[in-house]
Amino acid sequence: MKIALIGYGKMGKAIESIALSKGHEIVLKIDIQNNQDFTEAALQKADVAIEFTGPHSAFENVKKCIAWGVPVVSGSTGWLDQWSEIKDLCEAKNGTLIYSSNYSIGVNLFFELNKQLAQLMQPYNSYDVSMTEVHHTEKKDAPSGTAISLAKGVIENSNYTNWTLDQAKEKQIHIGVKRIADVPGTHTVTYASAVDSIEIKHTAHNRDGFALGAVIAAEWIVGKEGVFTMKDVLN
Repeated sequence: MKIALIGYGKMGKAIESIALSKGHEIVLKIDIQNNQDFTEAALQKADVAIEFTGPHSAFENVKKCIAWGVPVVSGSTGWLDQWSEIKDLCEAKNGTLIYSSNYSIGVNLFFELNKQLAQLMQPYNSYDVSMTEVHHTEKKDAPSGTAISLAKGVIENSNYTNWTLDQAKEKQIHIGVKRIADVPGTHTVTYASAVDSIEIKHTAHNRDGFALGAVIAAEWIVGKEGVFTMKDVLN
């Protein structure tokens, strides 16, 4: 499989290492230093693009991939206010897109565990749910896309209606954010009452889990058409 890497920071390099170890070929690497090389002709040498940049550039990057007919796996967070436009473009162009806030297989299992716990806790109003997320100091968006996905998972399976970074009001989930050097990502969901607490936690030890999941998603998406999530890949 020929892969274009859109974003060649720490995550891009981790994806490259795993892709090469699985016998794939990297035919294009784009970062802030050579963005002028991100052309239609260069991209179309690839079977699939894997896009990990940031909220400032993800929308345009994904848009180009879809417009130029190359399936794209995107893991950038902080840009989903433009999601409906990208989804409409993908459908209009008969394009192919996988988006996930987190490609780690462990995190996606954690998403499902989070939903099941929310369903179990829903009848017990004495417990208040809150979340914390810890990431490296280079992360540009807050809260993380993974934390937002966790909050949505609770909201869809409980009486909660929204999340907030501020002090939580009734039916709001408070998300606490910390930035600490060299932390790949830690997410905790806590149900607390006056008498006890229940807590589930996912801790990433490095970026390899995210990178492996992105490569698996890229392998899965080739030859397909439509808009998918990591849940489709794992199913």
